[in-house]
Amino acid sequence: MSKIAVNGVIRDATAEEQAQIDAREKEWADSSKDRKLTAIKRERLDRLKATDWMSCSDVTMPDYIKTWRQTLRDLPQNNTTESQYDTLLERNADGSLKNSVWTQPTE
Repeated sequence: MSKIAVNGVIRDATAEEQAQIDAREKEWADSSKDRKLTAIKRERLDRLKATDWMSCSDVTMPDYIKTWRQTLRDLPQNNTTESQYDTLLERNADGSLKNSVWTQPTE
């Protein structure tokens, strides 16, 4: 049984309140995969935007950047499980993304 605070008083949740708490927790857990995919798409968009200037008509985009950008665009269809999402979102001790797919190549 969960504890809840009502008007500054902590008490046990009623059965109805507990059912609501359980439903919210289940909904949160069930949407985990969607939240992770959203985070991946946000990271991908940031990296694509950072190299968009290379697609201007007066700039020749190197093939290695074209390939990397395509790899980023392909992430959602090539990674469809929550464990793959976890791998893509894994972070180093300094908070940077660990997976090499996020690192812009230099050649």
